[in-house]
Amino acid sequence: MTNQTTKPTLKIIPLGGLHEIGKNTCIFEFNDEIILLDAGLAFPNDEMHGINIVLPDMTYLQENRHKIKGMIVTHGHEDHIGGLPYHLKQFDIPVIYGPRLAMLLLQGKLEEAGVADRTKLHAVMPRQMVRIGDNFMVEYIRNTHSIADSFTVAIHTPIGVVIHTGDFKVDHTPVDGEFFDFQRLAEHGEKGVLCLLSDSTNAEVPGHTPSERSVYPNLDRIFHQAPGRIMVTTFASSVHRLQIILELAQKHNRIVSVVGRSMLNVIAHARNLGYIKCPDDLFEPLHAVNHLPPEKVVILTTGSQGEPMAALTRIANGEHRQLRIRKGDTVVFSANPIPGNTIAVVNTIDKLMMLGANVIYGRDKGIHVSGHGAQEDQKLMLALTKPKFFMPVHGEHRMLVQHAKMSHTMGIPPENTIVTNNGDIVELSEDGIAIVGKVPSGIELVDNSGIVHHQVMKERQQMADDGVITVAAAVSLEGKLLAKPEIHLRGVVSTVDKSLLHQLAIKTIERTLRDRWTDFVKSFDREQTEIDWVGLQTQIEGDLERLTRRELRSRPMVVFLLQNQEATSIKSVESVPSVEPVKSVAPVGRRRTRTTAKAAS
Repeated sequence: MTNQTTKPTLKIIPLGGLHEIGKNTCIFEFNDEIILLDAGLAFPNDEMHGINIVLPDMTYLQENRHKIKGMIVTHGHEDHIGGLPYHLKQFDIPVIYGPRLAMLLLQGKLEEAGVADRTKLHAVMPRQMVRIGDNFMVEYIRNTHSIADSFTVAIHTPIGVVIHTGDFKVDHTPVDGEFFDFQRLAEHGEKGVLCLLSDSTNAEVPGHTPSERSVYPNLDRIFHQAPGRIMVTTFASSVHRLQIILELAQKHNRIVSVVGRSMLNVIAHARNLGYIKCPDDLFEPLHAVNHLPPEKVVILTTGSQGEPMAALTRIANGEHRQLRIRKGDTVVFSANPIPGNTIAVVNTIDKLMMLGANVIYGRDKGIHVSGHGAQEDQKLMLALTKPKFFMPVHGEHRMLVQHAKMSHTMGIPPENTIVTNNGDIVELSEDGIAIVGKVPSGIELVDNSGIVHHQVMKERQQMADDGVITVAAAVSLEGKLLAKPEIHLRGVVSTVDKSLLHQLAIKTIERTLRDRWTDFVKSFDREQTEIDWVGLQTQIEGDLERLTRRELRSRPMVVFLLQNQEATSIKSVESVPSVEPVKSVAPVGRRRTRTTAKAAS
């Protein structure tokens, strides 16, 4: 008998953030303990009709909730914390550690969602270490990003140190004076980093990402030249950008009014923590600044991504209760569109221009910089940490591949680099890294009513593409039409005359009733008959779908409403006491469950 021992391994399971931008979520699992790193959301694309947010499939965590020991948050952006209010309705997380600003933002979200009692929030400081379970010790290392209070984390495990960069850029002149802790990263690099997981967002961009301070002179010039009111829109979470705008308002003797709940919330928390510094009298409510001379006003507003309900979008549509565009207004877009939002943004810009505003936007204006490091910044991270293994994260496929190639030029062998998909189970040991399996890794779509199932989305897309046809017919217990069926077309482009389509639909229903009626009727004795109305409805609906595809050469959604009525020839209803006579036509729903009707033969 040989005494062989299996070497311990750490499982790394990304659930979101790979081959995409957003919903960054990652699991670290050792033995029977799980910690979660970030839990973000993404925004819907144009084909996700009615959807508000997109979440990763969290089935694996639901099934392994007993293993969850805690969570690490790297920073307070929505694509890193926005999913938590939804996930905590499905499973508890004993404790969440994260930066002070992120914890304040998260506290409000959890209270609003009614799940604040499902976890405990603990704020951490730079270089603080927290123990989670028996196998994880997490160290928070200050980095620089487009939001204040952002961290890289060093996760100490029984097999070695794993560093996850979170989102980062290398900013040598940070607005808040909180510098990137390169020294601590270098110390870990000297001692030995087993694996690095690093932000790949700008892996295709050569050089360095400019400092946040680089936008100051360009915005300053705009403030100096603007003859009237200035409206500035940016990401509500861009604390450093907000600080710059407030500094410029003071410099140019302008009063600031903030429009948009998310921006008000971030500014309040950032001021309390000292990340935004400005006097109280810099701010005035909107109704007050409307009476000030235009050259004395700055309006800070949400809506940089053309969001339908954001303040700037409503202003552009003429729907805001307190704000209207005036001649001489200058509107500044201090943000670039997120992929998928470009059309909404340019539509908003067009509308603002039509109303007479001078709109300043575009990458060439130098009024926005990325919060993610470019190639030279990513190389610096690799050089400082000197990892044995490397796993690029946070980015679309081409970005991950480019980042992996970059690591090879930095001395990491190709066999020690791994490009993964959401849901891959990456097994890391002291000697190797490999994909050994997969967990569920799809998406969950959320609208105002909750989780939207994929069949519903398929139906919404079908209606958007080809419209919907509704057919209603009443059928007797003998399988005959009781009245002329009704047909309604909505959003359907048709070269076929509606009356002809109506006739064809009637013939289709009559043919199905004639040829297939007996398939849906069962007689048990002389006095009891069972009719599978839902089965009949499904059959007719399928036949009508084939008819419309053939005649219209498109695929509109077909909704067939089947109605049934007790036959007037029933003489002994009292012989079936469980059924009352139905005197009016009653609709049968579209649920795919078996329903029956009983009648005397």
